[in-house]
Amino acid sequence: MSFLLPKLNCKREVDEAIKTVAEKVLVLRFGRDNDAVCLQLDDILAKTAHDLSKMAVIYLVDVNKVPVYTQYFDISYIPSTVFFFNGQHMKVDYGSPDHTKFVGTFKTKQDFIDLIEVIYRGAMRGKLIVRSPIDPKNIPKYDLLYQGI
Repeated sequence: MSFLLPKLNCKREVDEAIKTVAEKVLVLRFGRDNDAVCLQLDDILAKTAHDLSKMAVIYLVDVNKVPVYTQYFDISYIPSTVFFFNGQHMKVDYGSPDHTKFVGTFKTKQDFIDLIEVIYRGAMRGKLIVRSPIDPKNIPKYDLLYQGI
């Protein structure tokens, strides 16, 4: 399903998307097109893209083509999904130590739709961090890797 969503292939394209997407949530899925879990997430993103078109814009970013952002967002697990609103990085409290990105795939389309709605409403009120509406059982668990500490 990754062929149904637009891709950003270089740092300049990602920068441009962050700067130009206005009054909508910018969803950047960092991953690889041939990864099974990324394809599962892409399927959910593609199926919800039309329903969320008034609230969100979704792009796929290959971690190998944009290493600057891969390193900046500390993407060590794929897929990782990062959210922006009017050029501002939106953080979400998932009940995990990392609020900067969603790691893994969503269990259902409704989980993703609910998350975008909460981010959109919070961003419209000027919030930079929102609480995740997703049931904690549906959030993938992972260990943060701290290297060199």
